[in-house]
Amino acid sequence: MPSWRLACALAAARCASGLRAPARRAAPRAPRRASASEGTILEAREVANKKAERRRIASSPTFFRTHGDFKEEQAVVQEKMLAEMKSTLLDSMRAGTFETSRGEGNAAVTFRLAQEYGMCWGAERSIELALAATEKYPDKRKHITNELLHNPGVNNMLADAGVEFVDKTADGGKRFDDVSPGDVVILPAFGATLAEMQHFDDMGVTTVDTTCPWVTKVWNVVDKQVAKGMTTVIHGKYAHEEAIATASYCDNYIMVKNIDEAEYVCRYILNPTPEGKEALLAKFAKAMSKGFDPDVHLAKVGLANQTTMYKKETQAIGKLFELTMIQKYPEDASDRFVAFDTICDATQVRQDAIQEMIQDPKVDELDFILVVGGFDSSNTAHLVEIPHDAGKTVFHINEGDCIREDNSVKHRLLNGDVVIENDWLPADRPLKIGVTSGASTPDAYVQDALERLVLLKAAISPAA
Repeated sequence: MPSWRLACALAAARCASGLRAPARRAAPRAPRRASASEGTILEAREVANKKAERRRIASSPTFFRTHGDFKEEQAVVQEKMLAEMKSTLLDSMRAGTFETSRGEGNAAVTFRLAQEYGMCWGAERSIELALAATEKYPDKRKHITNELLHNPGVNNMLADAGVEFVDKTADGGKRFDDVSPGDVVILPAFGATLAEMQHFDDMGVTTVDTTCPWVTKVWNVVDKQVAKGMTTVIHGKYAHEEAIATASYCDNYIMVKNIDEAEYVCRYILNPTPEGKEALLAKFAKAMSKGFDPDVHLAKVGLANQTTMYKKETQAIGKLFELTMIQKYPEDASDRFVAFDTICDATQVRQDAIQEMIQDPKVDELDFILVVGGFDSSNTAHLVEIPHDAGKTVFHINEGDCIREDNSVKHRLLNGDVVIENDWLPADRPLKIGVTSGASTPDAYVQDALERLVLLKAAISPAA
């Protein structure tokens, strides 16, 4: 069917079904690419205690980080959150059996919602604080040091509210020169590095810190490890904003992205050689602190993590390092390794819920699982990974517009490739679809996707 005819069919199906038209949000902006120009690469000033330095900066009268700092703006912010973020469809599913059906005959679609899904309170808190800043300072230039969350709709909303994103540059820096004294700077949910916090404190800008409390919990764990003279092993991705921020509060660190890299490091601990040292330093060149010496810094380690990582893998990495230290230092292993559980609760319960969905005997009724969340969202990627590894068909979309009128879907594969799947939905039978969403995904964006899917199915399906 030509796309223009399908568009008309979608409109007709919408009227017949009584569904509201999906909200037409602003078209997503092209991702910010690294500028060819040089930027500023900040380095933190040396301080005796990074924890004390962080607290000193946060105690400034121009540093805001709680809802209590924006009491007058809360009513307007809550009104915006209700209008832009919430979903009556998902609320009704959650209040009932977590299932709903739309359409009839071959056009029928049944959605089965994971028991835990969607935007966590930390992400919601970050959005509320950022929106409050736009309300409190309408006449000031407002900047944010990274994406607030890994969700295109949320970031577009902030841009529409006048927030300027600090550009990244090709040399690994940022265009901090665009920020002037007297401006407002928003720190994203992932947090900011110590160097960035010092820089903005020196400038005298107004800082609005939306860092998720679960991220600061990890920093508190790092503080304890630093106090014990330990090197921090970070389970995370070295280029991820949260992992970069966490690393800045360590004295010495090495990042491992998975159990395979952890095993690589542990093999070296048990069998250090000059050749092995050279290979390790080359392999983790971008994922370790300056001056890292594995012979010195791997003798006493603590585990921390990027909060969005897969909990079971973090636990396995912790157990691996613990056993390695017991084998290497049997007399005092307890003094050479420590781990605290810093996986975000919201991340974990969403992982557990999708695990429960695929272990349910009724999972075979599902044609596929739909995961809605930012393409560069780490916690969403793990929600995709779980059903994929269990052999289930899964599609990861970042917004409703990925569901297209020519019966194709744009989705992200586990390896990061974004591809187009043609003839996506079958036309000759009803569908059952499992649904979940990432911790930075507003429910309204999930509803948008489900409504588009229902309308597409009605348009392509002949009467039974």
